[in-house]
Parts: sequence; C-alpha cells; structure tokens
Amino acid sequence: MLVLLSKEIRSFFTSLTGYFVIIVFLIANSTFLWLLPGDMNILNSGYATLDSFFSFAPWVFLLLVPAVTMRSFAEENKSGTMEFLLTKPITDLKLVLAKYFGSLILVMLSLIPCLIFFYTVRVLGNPPGNMDIGGTWGAFIGLFLLAAIYTAIGVFSSVLSDNQIVAFIVALFLSFFLYQGFDFIAAVPGLQSINTVILNFGINEHYKSISRGVIDSRDIVYYIVVITFFILFTKTKLQSRKW
Repeated sequence: MLVLLSKEIRSFFTSLTGYFVIIVFLIANSTFLWLLPGDMNILNSGYATLDSFFSFAPWVFLLLVPAVTMRSFAEENKSGTMEFLLTKPITDLKLVLAKYFGSLILVMLSLIPCLIFFYTVRVLGNPPGNMDIGGTWGAFIGLFLLAAIYTAIGVFSSVLSDNQIVAFIVALFLSFFLYQGFDFIAAVPGLQSINTVILNFGINEHYKSISRGVIDSRDIVYYIVVITFFILFTKTKLQSRKW
C-alpha cells in the first residue's frame, strides 16, 4: 500500500497537477481576500479574522478536489492498467486507501501556503496578535475535514466511469449536494419542524460548528462516518468487477 501511495503522490508532482492545484487554490483565495473590493476583502472588513477565507475556501475546493480525484480510477480504467493493479498482492481496500490518501495529501499541501494568511492577519491585528487563535485553528481543522469528505466522494466518483469528465461532474454534484443540498431541503415550507435533523445530514452544518473553534465529537463522528461510507462504496464497486 505504501508503495502505491508513494506512486500516487509522485504522479501528482511529476505532472503539473500537484503544482496547479496548490497555485490555483492560493491565487483564488488571495485574489478574493486581499485584492478584490467587497465584503470578503479582509483589509476592508476592519477585523483581524479569516472568516472570509473559511467561507470562500469550501467553494474553491468544490472545484479543485474533483479535478484532483477524477483521474484516480478513471485513468486506470481507460488505460487498461486497472486489471494489472487488481492482480497485485494488495487488497481492494488498500488500493482504495492508497488512492484516497494520495489525493488527500495533495489537498492538504494546498492548505499549507494559506498559513501565510493566518500570519498576515495576526500581524495586522491591533494590537498584533489580536485574533481568535483557537477559532482559527478550529476552522482550519474543519476545512481539512471538509476536503477529506470531498476527496472520498471524488475517489468514489472516479471508480464509476473511465471518463474523467464524467467523474468530475459526478463528484462536483455529490459534493455540492452534501455541502449545500440539505440546507435547501430544510428551507422547504412544511419541513421547519424537522429542519434541525435535516441540516445535520449536510456537511455545512458540521463545518460551521467546527469553524467556531469548538471541536464537538458529534461533528468528528459525522466526518468519519461519511468518509468511511464513500470509501466502502468505492471498495464495493471495485469488487463488483469480480462478480
């Protein structure tokens, strides 16, 4: 598994994919947070906070993560190397996990340069350091966990087709639905009595909870359960090739 994981990570950086994801994520967030005028501009807000970043970053990941994961299995299927992989002495679960963690590590690396935002806002505070450190780190954890779910969804979508574009669209749709869909459903007239229950099925409710800086075990369990489900769905789809 470690050999395959290492191969996955190397493949990202021997092509332009890895560098592209990190650069685009950093540039997209920097443009909206520091350059473009508006409510999201940190300098215009007058507050030493990264709330704008944590509101905008999930939408950037919504596009970038499927772009990273769409090749995971789709490329193997199209090139015909999937059958070769399945003959190797590695279980289907380990194969899925290698693909998953390879993509997740790349996504995590895209977050590291954004620590520049944290340092800059902390320095610009009046007095310097006047910001909610605990809440900010909690929000970083929430963003990473959100990206971890997107990655699990993306890998699952990739195993459904040998067409990378199809895999991208499916991952984008599923990620958007889990992130925002339940908010729309909860707002439907007549469902107000159970809207809290409905909201708890969506990512956004748990992401907002962690972003407040409070690490609730219920939120962590939610992320783990959703990620596990999609990894098991992927494993089941792989095994169906043998039926």
